[in-house]
Amino acid sequence: MDRAERTVQAPPERVWELVSDITRAGEWSPEATGGRWRGDATGPAVGARFTGGNRHGRIRWSTHCRVTECEPPHRFTFVVTESRTAWGWILEPAGDGATTVVAWREKVGEAALPVRLLQRSGILGRDRETLMRDGLERSLDRVKEIVEQ
Repeated sequence: MDRAERTVQAPPERVWELVSDITRAGEWSPEATGGRWRGDATGPAVGARFTGGNRHGRIRWSTHCRVTECEPPHRFTFVVTESRTAWGWILEPAGDGATTVVAWREKVGEAALPVRLLQRSGILGRDRETLMRDGLERSLDRVKEIVEQ
């Protein structure tokens, strides 16, 4: 599991509004461009599905995701079907109105062969794992910047 952590000067509810709104992912993620809820889903809930947009350089692609944990304003987790990776947020009060924010990701199965081949090709970055770990750090920096405005 990869994880990164920051303390932000904002209450958990404000952080939750940002990180659980998949339509806003492009505001803080270095790769995600945002998402849209699918089916009857209109917001985060266990079982809700969404399509996530992504970009690396000139390459754009979509992923299919399902929310697996949703405990406002403390936990939000979803699994990306194609890569079999869970991505999540943990938000805990840190005192004086601050919040400890943890962003994490963990493989929950083996990605489909076409996805593995694409990841190994270098088209999405030569060292995909390092890019993903760095992305967690960069995402947290940006979330901190947004919620502290």
